[in-house]
Amino acid sequence: MSEKRPRRLAVLIDADNASARIASGLFEEIAKIGEASVRRIYGDFSAPQTKSWTDVLAKFAIIPQQNFAYTTGKNACDIALVIDAMDLLHSGRFDGFCLVSSDSDFTRLAARIREHGVDVFGFGEQKTPESFRQACLRFIYTENLLPPVATNEAATVLAVTPLKPPKTATALIKKAIAQLESEDGWVHLGPVGAQLSNLTSDFDPRTYGAKKLSDLVRQTNAFDLEQADGRPLRIRIRQPLPQKVIA
Repeated sequence: MSEKRPRRLAVLIDADNASARIASGLFEEIAKIGEASVRRIYGDFSAPQTKSWTDVLAKFAIIPQQNFAYTTGKNACDIALVIDAMDLLHSGRFDGFCLVSSDSDFTRLAARIREHGVDVFGFGEQKTPESFRQACLRFIYTENLLPPVATNEAATVLAVTPLKPPKTATALIKKAIAQLESEDGWVHLGPVGAQLSNLTSDFDPRTYGAKKLSDLVRQTNAFDLEQADGRPLRIRIRQPLPQKVIA
């Protein structure tokens, strides 16, 4: 029996709306999803602002799609990306698309690809408009893909600053738990993670400074966790302690 092949992905990068600093983290993240069979980037590579991308193209096997900025303010790069995306979509060779941009102009493109039954994974900054984020099956903030910053050169201590405080995830996690059937309040953590992704395409524990969901849950101090006899981790909303009755 042959092994199941990984998802075949088309990675399309908007050089005007993505930093080259994310390149390494970007392709590490994409490797978790599938195989980046097509890697294209769109921009005017004669312009100084795209030089940082030019320096990493060969390292990550990204094919530049040159679009000269003949007229200021025109979106030739966006149009070229959309045309290529539709050509690749109708080739029927891809299981998913990775759209790397913070531009809401790609909202309709993402929706159109998903209407065709193909998954879309978005990558953009936290400022990306909600319309584009929600049009994607999953949306990953590129701030979470940047390398950690050294805070102590002598000890080489690396730190990651969370985009949001952990406690701000409490309400969303409670909502996910409430939507899962349970007689005693306990649910397995795996289905909770899946439900969180269903509720909001951009949910990511790294946004809250946690490597994984279980770490985030612990940091909120709002839930009980239980794992017995090697079974999957379970979670429930922490119950308030009973108040003492004063006679």
